[in-house]
Amino acid sequence: MTNFVLVHGSFQGGWIWRHVEARLRAAGHVVFAPTLDGCGERRHQLRAGIDTTSHATEIAELLFYENLRDVVLVGTSSGGMVVCRAAEQMRARISRLVLVDALALFPGERTRDIVKRSSSVPSGLAAGPSREDAERGVFAGLDPATMAWVLDRYTPHPIGCSETPVRLTDFWDLDWNATVIWCRQAENPGEAHQRRAAARLKAKWIEIETGHYPMLSMPDDLTKLIIDG
Repeated sequence: MTNFVLVHGSFQGGWIWRHVEARLRAAGHVVFAPTLDGCGERRHQLRAGIDTTSHATEIAELLFYENLRDVVLVGTSSGGMVVCRAAEQMRARISRLVLVDALALFPGERTRDIVKRSSSVPSGLAAGPSREDAERGVFAGLDPATMAWVLDRYTPHPIGCSETPVRLTDFWDLDWNATVIWCRQAENPGEAHQRRAAARLKAKWIEIETGHYPMLSMPDDLTKLIIDG
């Protein structure tokens, strides 16, 4: 039995992990897939000051209050930054990191430095694509039934997570047991960014032939990769 904590990315909630979560539990593992502050069903809690650091604190506190140890911490998309910060805070409780087509920024970098979607700077507390743009871009490639299910659930993401530079102290100087999974059909965050992370982490490198949401498009394969490391 292993403790898995699955961290979602932008425009998502814990629901994005539904299929993987069910498969991990069926295999006898303990699984948490929380929705982060201001996202998904917690979008009504949106407020100023939410960024990857505050999200990471949520995950770190989850590990503490649930008394989780030997944790496999899995992050996708912008959730990669949350995983890095939470792991740094709770390193004694982490056994392995899995970055699934994830952002893994160096101190001072921000999402908008890596992910180029628009020349405009978002305003307000949250930002995200229109339903039409989400269907054509962010979630492109999903089968029609999954696409409809996703479009009913995606939500704008707190802008602090993309506009505020990531804050890390010594994450990149520590030794981690890590795996980086690159989705070849995904435009962002791209191969070069993920290879940089894998090289710095001395991580196991895995490539899969799918888009940015393998937890939706190929949950069986992704679950096996997460378990096997």
